[in-house]
Amino acid sequence: MISNIAEQMEKYIRLKATKEKSLQRFHPWIFSGAIKTTSPGLKDGDVVTVLNNKERILGKAHYTNGSIAGRMLAFDYVEIDQSFWNNRIAAAYQLRKNIGLINNPKTNIFRLVHAEGDHLPGLIIDFYNGTAIVQCHSVGMHRAIDLICESLLQTTEGLVNSIYDKSAESLPSEYAETVSNQYLHGEESAVMEGLEYGNHFYVNWITGQKTGFFIDQRENRNLIANYSKGKKVLNTFCYSGGFSVFALNAGATQVDSLDSSQKAIDLVDENISYYPELSEKHNSIKDDAMDFIKNLSADYDIIILDPPAFAKHRDARHKAVQGYKRLNARAIEQIKAGGIIFTFSCSQVVDKELFKNTIAAAAISAKRKIRILHQLHQPADHPVNLFHPESEYLKGLVIQVD
Repeated sequence: MISNIAEQMEKYIRLKATKEKSLQRFHPWIFSGAIKTTSPGLKDGDVVTVLNNKERILGKAHYTNGSIAGRMLAFDYVEIDQSFWNNRIAAAYQLRKNIGLINNPKTNIFRLVHAEGDHLPGLIIDFYNGTAIVQCHSVGMHRAIDLICESLLQTTEGLVNSIYDKSAESLPSEYAETVSNQYLHGEESAVMEGLEYGNHFYVNWITGQKTGFFIDQRENRNLIANYSKGKKVLNTFCYSGGFSVFALNAGATQVDSLDSSQKAIDLVDENISYYPELSEKHNSIKDDAMDFIKNLSADYDIIILDPPAFAKHRDARHKAVQGYKRLNARAIEQIKAGGIIFTFSCSQVVDKELFKNTIAAAAISAKRKIRILHQLHQPADHPVNLFHPESEYLKGLVIQVD
């Protein structure tokens, strides 16, 4: 029988015995199998009070119809009101200020809110030179979008001029049918000139992938500049050519950008066109990366392997690992002695140790020795929640092939 505590809660979920242990370690997810009872009539996106089996309050969460049935907003009893959103977004803004991204004259693209990494599970906000692109990954977050919008205007010291909601592609399909991508505040051209360490890029958040640009590779793009002077570079899965622009501006003698998508080739050509003096050192190649690398004819000094996620859930992990192994084995086989490979995985279910072991297996298969020069990850504006290892999704290695 539910006690008076639960009866007094407007909306709640009650966990089975011992199932609060992960929450006591501050992991923000509640799986459906951990729930014993719920208040009547719960709807996807409701804010609920989370109770343990003995009805002790554990915090507040967004309820979700799915295997992840709850995403913790707070590990204590607080009102999820405008003040809550203001405090969380102000804290995220202050972090970006502390690491030097606010009003940075050489970088005007960064992530302002990184979901669990900023204690706001299901919420991504990327900043593009005055415009905040909001992408909600849960119904609860999207139902709070007006409060989120108000918080952005109140807490970012005038940094945000426009707010664009780009959640339709990232929400559950049934709910997504009821929303559309749109401006929530202000309006600007969706095409803007972005800067990363002084490198220029054209960004379109309406037609581009994700929120318009792959911001999480910024520091790794900057690292490749240290290796590119006087070098011949192959950038596979190039998308809009971020690594290519950094390499060319750092003095690469030749950069070949490869992607199987014509849309990506058009994007990289547009970004290279900003630097007409460098265009003669650049080639765009529309081809399959596996096939192209297998039959390499050019003598590349650097190869970049930055494929899309090969696995988005655990059931696909083994297949993904085999894909990473084949791709890297081909690159290790083909690159010249002393060549450098920048290799990445953004598959959340492939952790950094598994990825490292996969690259080792690829080297063994290719019968070549490799050394790790750098172990790479997502930048500080994509913080990792220590209690939520899943938030560390981007892994990378810089290896030298002997």
